[in-house]
Amino acid sequence: MKYPVAALAVAFSVLPLSFTSSASAQNRPSGGNVIVPESSVEHAEDRGLRAHTNILLLQPAGRALPQAGPPASGLIAETPASLACVYKIVTAMTGCNQDTVTALPTGGFGAIAIVDAYDDPEAKTDLTNFSTQFGLSAAKFQVVYAGGSEPAQDPTGGWELEESLDIEWAHAMAPKAKIYLVEAASSNWSDLLAAVNTASGLVATAGGGEVSMSWGSSEFEGENSLDSYFTTSNVVYFSSAGDSAGVNYPSASPNVVSAGGTTISRDPVSGNYESESAWYSTGGGPSAYEATPSYQSAIGGLNGARGTPDFSFDANPYTPVWVLDSMPYEGQGGAGSWWLVGGTSVSSPSLAGVVNNAGHKAGSTNAELTSIYANMAVSADFHDITTGTCGVYQGYLSAKGYDFCTGVGTNVGKAAK
Repeated sequence: MKYPVAALAVAFSVLPLSFTSSASAQNRPSGGNVIVPESSVEHAEDRGLRAHTNILLLQPAGRALPQAGPPASGLIAETPASLACVYKIVTAMTGCNQDTVTALPTGGFGAIAIVDAYDDPEAKTDLTNFSTQFGLSAAKFQVVYAGGSEPAQDPTGGWELEESLDIEWAHAMAPKAKIYLVEAASSNWSDLLAAVNTASGLVATAGGGEVSMSWGSSEFEGENSLDSYFTTSNVVYFSSAGDSAGVNYPSASPNVVSAGGTTISRDPVSGNYESESAWYSTGGGPSAYEATPSYQSAIGGLNGARGTPDFSFDANPYTPVWVLDSMPYEGQGGAGSWWLVGGTSVSSPSLAGVVNNAGHKAGSTNAELTSIYANMAVSADFHDITTGTCGVYQGYLSAKGYDFCTGVGTNVGKAAK
């Protein structure tokens, strides 16, 4: 089944096309502009009051997005099969080429609850059509209004795009898990945390699983008083580490898996996978307010702070994933529109799906992260990312072992998750 694609307007405010590491140069076969949605912009007055998304959009240079569903000739973008191959959730094929790999994840248990703000009235239709496009099994899916009534829509369309990304990529990595989309009344912290409570109860009742929160903000004083929201038994919490230098909350909470971002390098002609490095814009670093948790006690250089991120996934908008979202964004798009999306908003739901698919049913985030850190040096379980930089002035270096750019690295297989 094919769906039309809307071209992204290039009149939006865009990031400059300069880049700071050789790894990024290998990921721009089409070039293009990165668009920062209004929903992903953090305003100083919002800190501690409202959260923002962590999505970035790619407009390829010199061309519109293809007028049919992916794969698209000459355009390198990640699919559920290509990233399942890269991260060895399925039997890996040489090159993990997006245009040729077909093996898809088949596992999952319990539930994954996606917490987002505002209402996406096309969420179910888009998830159904995304699954059909990529050959995924039909999703067990339900929308839940955390406040009891249908929220308003985000007038910019940014939060709706976030919701489409989150449900589609959580389902892509764990097709058998039930997907709940828990919609908060607004992006205010009070509404989002109330939605986290609702999501936690749904996941626990479903037999356990994950809650994914792709939103957040820069750290703020008093944030640790909110950590108790992420402690429901048999629920593992995930949150995006952010799309700029610094530490974000709730990813800094010791009760949350902080999901960082990487860059996938592919041959610009064949599209074959070559390597993986840190994404230079991923969030990460030592928390200003949270103390080192027990699972990080053996990590050097934390100086008593909780370190972020823990675990990473492809997030560079120049190595984007496909997302189907029928809600207009800033007046562009519409029914059946495909988008090229990056940012650590990709990381959180995708890693929640990876861990769900692994099926080890950790009783808490602490238990999950204890297993991850205990096995971080096992190459059969984790790919240690040792190239690339991130942080202020690109001051954090990827290195052997734990680092502030990618945490323990990226996924290999289903063990130790």
